[in-house]
Amino acid sequence: MNSANRTGRIIGVMLLLQLVGFILPFVLLHPLMSEDYIANAANYSFQIKAAVLLFFANGALTIGISICAWPIFKRYSEPMAMWLIVLSVIMFVLQASDNIHIMSMLSLSQQFIDAGAPVVQYDAIASVVRITRRWAHYPELFAIDFWIMLFQVMLLRFSLVPRALAAFSLLTMVLHFVAVPLPGFLGYGINTTLGVPMAFGLLTIAVWLMAKGLRDRPAYNDELK
Repeated sequence: MNSANRTGRIIGVMLLLQLVGFILPFVLLHPLMSEDYIANAANYSFQIKAAVLLFFANGALTIGISICAWPIFKRYSEPMAMWLIVLSVIMFVLQASDNIHIMSMLSLSQQFIDAGAPVVQYDAIASVVRITRRWAHYPELFAIDFWIMLFQVMLLRFSLVPRALAAFSLLTMVLHFVAVPLPGFLGYGINTTLGVPMAFGLLTIAVWLMAKGLRDRPAYNDELK
């Protein structure tokens, strides 16, 4: 097994873990998604804290994927490979900011429960904290989508996996971007249903890489020698 195959299979496993890290924390955060989260979130404290830890771990895993891919990707385009690492770090930082706001929502819920005050007294601040978290969340989604799309563009452009597979995965990410973070950031309604294909796109890439690895072919610079 050559270096590209071995590295590709490692990346495939990491991508599969990353996909789980994208989905599972959002499921665990369900108690924070309702308008009346302040009355319920405190009852799911462990679950919400677990989601935050998973978000942190997934951000670190994304940096790990970028570093693992660096020796292969830099042969084809060092600037693109470097940007992949930069975007992964940006994603981690923005996720950390999002996590702070998640914990603020949980703390507010716990304070509300301990105080035993009427909900109406906390309505205004609960709304502000929820909206603030939303505006911390959308930039983080941008970073995730940009990182994944750059990764897929490199796979497609340099034929490191079958191009039809890379194109399909990239199309699902573009669909996610225009259906979820972009309209949300612009103040329009989001369509999470159209974001679902993203998971299938990432899964197909992860499975292919685990089975076949990255294609071992001369880089463009090597072909010109």
